[in-house]
Amino acid sequence: MTRLRSFTSRYGGQVALRRTGRAGADKSSFGAARAIRTAITTLVAVMIVGSSSVLACPMCFGAEETSMLDGTRLGILVMIGITLTVQGAFVAFFLYLRKRAKRIAEADLDSEWSELQRVSRTS
Repeated sequence: MTRLRSFTSRYGGQVALRRTGRAGADKSSFGAARAIRTAITTLVAVMIVGSSSVLACPMCFGAEETSMLDGTRLGILVMIGITLTVQGAFVAFFLYLRKRAKRIAEADLDSEWSELQRVSRTS
């Protein structure tokens, strides 16, 4: 037995009746069958279309030293340099914050110590 469920539009009118289930079957078996069917379809499509010789560029097959290879190496070095520079800046900033916190803590300790000595002299 299928259940029909009515949906209303935002203007208040009834739009359609939609089937929400199938007779004699639970929803988990349909989900599993759909997942298996999708996986098999994807696998077949990859096997048919995904030939490595069609999709690969000359660099992937071990081309000779070319300007394209030199440009790729230079690009990788630039990206590594930028990454290391940014990471170094973060480390330097946190070291600066640590040094500043120590300096402020020492200044607070010195002021507290001098205040304690003043109090002890007057009493």
